[in-house]
Amino acid sequence: QVQLVESGGGSVQAGGSLRLSCASSGFTASSTCMAWFRQAPGKEREGVAAFYSPAATTYYTDSVKGRFAISRDYAKNTLDLQMNSLKPEDTAMYYCAASAPYYYSTNCTFTSGAYIRWGQGTQVTVSS
Repeated sequence: QVQLVESGGGSVQAGGSLRLSCASSGFTASSTCMAWFRQAPGKEREGVAAFYSPAATTYYTDSVKGRFAISRDYAKNTLDLQMNSLKPEDTAMYYCAASAPYYYSTNCTFTSGAYIRWGQGTQVTVSS
């Protein structure tokens, strides 16, 4: 059973940085895509960044391009999200997710239904 546990959230002022980490236990190699999603109060969950493992390709939603960086550390079995130049609109609960085994064969998307393992989330609050 794959389990995902997020850490690294917190409160920061606009312009600051945070680094989120998702520790996975269990076998995740067959999850070709791992991603970060976020959900703000009253809003739908949205995909933020994804990592396609076979090619080490990264994907970002437009609003975070140039500010966020996703990476995967196979030695530590973690998925990290470096967030720089944070804005108040980045405030949300951030979730780590792993795709269904071999669901993605060429690239990742942010279709939440394709991700079958989810962490409990870590809160990020950015004040102006």
